[in-house]
Amino acid sequence: MTRDQMLAHLRTADAVAREAAAHGHHPFGAVLVGPDNTILMRQGNIDTVHHAETELARRAAIAYEPEFLWQCTLVSTGEPCAMCTGTLYWANIGRLVYGYEEAKLLVLTGNNSKNPTINLPSRTVLGHGQKEIEVHGPFPEIEGELLAPHRTFWQS
Repeated sequence: MTRDQMLAHLRTADAVAREAAAHGHHPFGAVLVGPDNTILMRQGNIDTVHHAETELARRAAIAYEPEFLWQCTLVSTGEPCAMCTGTLYWANIGRLVYGYEEAKLLVLTGNNSKNPTINLPSRTVLGHGQKEIEVHGPFPEIEGELLAPHRTFWQS
């Protein structure tokens, strides 16, 4: 997957995040991209426990064989939390692309009880596993665009 393709998929995930926010859910979005660069699944955030990335990885693990998922990419607007990264790992998704670091989100959410972030980077979580999962991110050139929905959501 090229950098331009990653950016395009990040923007698709952002559209999913904005749709979730329009329905009152946290503004996070994720897409599953197949080995042929087509989007196989989309998922917005549901609530504090049902994150976009976790739900997408769970659905993908039911729908596809592990060997196929190893060739796929989970694209997320933001860096997945420890729970989401672990679910991606167990679902056997071979690549992760994310737009902005969790630390950037923390600046916007502060100590909001609906998003008590965990400062545990996805690379750290995956680095303690036995699989070599490829990680790409952050993408500073579109961080502002991807973080925009969070600027107002967490203040309300």
